[in-house]
Amino acid sequence: MDALTGLLDGPRARGAFLLRSVLDPPWSLRIRDGSPLSLITLVRGEAWIVKQDTAPARIGPGDVAVVTGTEPYVVADSPGTAPQIIIHPGQRCESVDGTEMTMTDQGVRTWGAAPDGATVMISGTYQMHSEVSRRLLDALPGLLIRPAEAGDRALIDLLIREMRGTEPAQDLVLDRLLDLVLVSVLRSWLAAAGDDVPGWQRARTDPVVGPALRLIHDDPAYAWTVASLAARTGVSRASLARRFTEVVGESPMAYLTGWRLTLAADLLRQGDATLESVARRVGYGSAFALSNAFKRERGVSPQEYRRRPALAPHPSPLPRVVRLT
Repeated sequence: MDALTGLLDGPRARGAFLLRSVLDPPWSLRIRDGSPLSLITLVRGEAWIVKQDTAPARIGPGDVAVVTGTEPYVVADSPGTAPQIIIHPGQRCESVDGTEMTMTDQGVRTWGAAPDGATVMISGTYQMHSEVSRRLLDALPGLLIRPAEAGDRALIDLLIREMRGTEPAQDLVLDRLLDLVLVSVLRSWLAAAGDDVPGWQRARTDPVVGPALRLIHDDPAYAWTVASLAARTGVSRASLARRFTEVVGESPMAYLTGWRLTLAADLLRQGDATLESVARRVGYGSAFALSNAFKRERGVSPQEYRRRPALAPHPSPLPRVVRLT
């Protein structure tokens, strides 16, 4: 399982909040919902996304913006428009004077001005804090924008059409469509292989490091050593260690430990899995060994981690903007 698969295979959207907003200038929304990841696309009009310590970024019809981090941000018709509406956790809306805002009668999942408003915006919000996804979320830019010409227009059109429906399992269909839009954007970003993508992604195509990463991801429970990884990839131990650290930014064993513990953290959130069974699945010989490694790396024991709320705030990534071309 690679890290992109880990992002959506498990913490895939479940009841994600999807909203069609119809707006007339001047308009400005301050988003304070604390969500770790949101998608925004425009059907018509234009919008600006303003995040702290970054330059305002414009999006037009068909563009898809991925916003990460729990810090508040603004979506508006112009960077200079003062916020008029505040979006709180649970997607509770209120005006800046504290008046509660409610949905309009324009249809299912629709909010805002008259039906012919100048701007029509689709937003989807994930409420997920899986530890497997954390590795990728930490590496994502604070704002990632995919231009209209690079997007799958048919997929977005289908999402918009399904948002108007009320058929059985509608929420499930919308969740899966939102996942597909997100995966499409993230794959474009990762395929760019520029300085902004994480080292482990660039390493996937490296002739030395790529095979070693696949071995780790395919069988994290195996008793890997630098020597065994090197033997399976056909290079010397020293060559693998040196190249892995250069490309990924950490040693093979440090990466293996980190990957095992993120998998363990995710498994601890699932059902009634025992610590012993989790330890075996991620390559530790006993619950005691996993507990020691987990506490050394994360500062809390697996039991303490398991008792913590699953929706703890996600640390914000570096505040930067990446626009795909």
